[in-house]
Amino acid sequence: MSEIRRLRISDVPALLTLSNAAGWNQTPADWRRILLLEPWGCFGIEVDRSIVATATAVCYGRRLAWIGMVLTHPHHRRKGYARRLMEHLLEHLHRCRVEWFKLDATDFGQPLYSRLGFRVEDIIERWVGVAPESLEFGEPDAFAPAPELDLAAFGADRSRLLGQLSRFEAAAIPGEGFVMGRPGARAVTCGPCVARSPEAARALIGWFLSRHPGETIYWDLLPGNLEAVRLAEEFGFEPRRKLLRMVRRGQPFAKPLEFDNSLVYAAAGFEYG
Repeated sequence: MSEIRRLRISDVPALLTLSNAAGWNQTPADWRRILLLEPWGCFGIEVDRSIVATATAVCYGRRLAWIGMVLTHPHHRRKGYARRLMEHLLEHLHRCRVEWFKLDATDFGQPLYSRLGFRVEDIIERWVGVAPESLEFGEPDAFAPAPELDLAAFGADRSRLLGQLSRFEAAAIPGEGFVMGRPGARAVTCGPCVARSPEAARALIGWFLSRHPGETIYWDLLPGNLEAVRLAEEFGFEPRRKLLRMVRRGQPFAKPLEFDNSLVYAAAGFEYG
């Protein structure tokens, strides 16, 4: 028998087993962060006292919920678990009166999301590379919140998330942009990076890469931002995965989201946007 329940911090070891089985990059800290950010919006299906499928939603106020970690253990696929979890999660978000829902979909998941009312908004790609051994970039300032810049780029207030991510690696050029990064199970994640100009983005990402010589880096970017693509190519990165960024209106009279992808040089991750 299978049942849906909220995920708890005590589930982290089981959740890590689940993401490792899928070859994903999450660490125990990543799972704990999601559960702490949104303790009421993370759900799983339990079979014989084991979590075999998950879906999460990080809410940026009531303006936007980002759905992620839609994951089913390989031994339990094709049983409708992802659909059950998504329907449950969407009901939860409707009760919370969230105006918009977004997610990054694989080709495998896209048909389900389309049936649930999501439409394709954009493409997001994961670029992978090894940080060069001999980069030299000046030290930017310690990270300071840039809520207005990030809001203009992303379209919703994600200051809670940025506060959490800034505990790892983060730096800023005042008034021009910021970059963050964090360790992963398979590679270091570069992102988010939001910048007003390609020059600022290059300085920020170059600084980040200079701190990880010889390490494998994941860099998620929106290929419509041609300057971000140019930077990734300059630093020797190549595209490895393509996902579809999808959106659905949550409230009938919600105003359109306003965002500017030209400011986004690295996303925060498929689970965050």
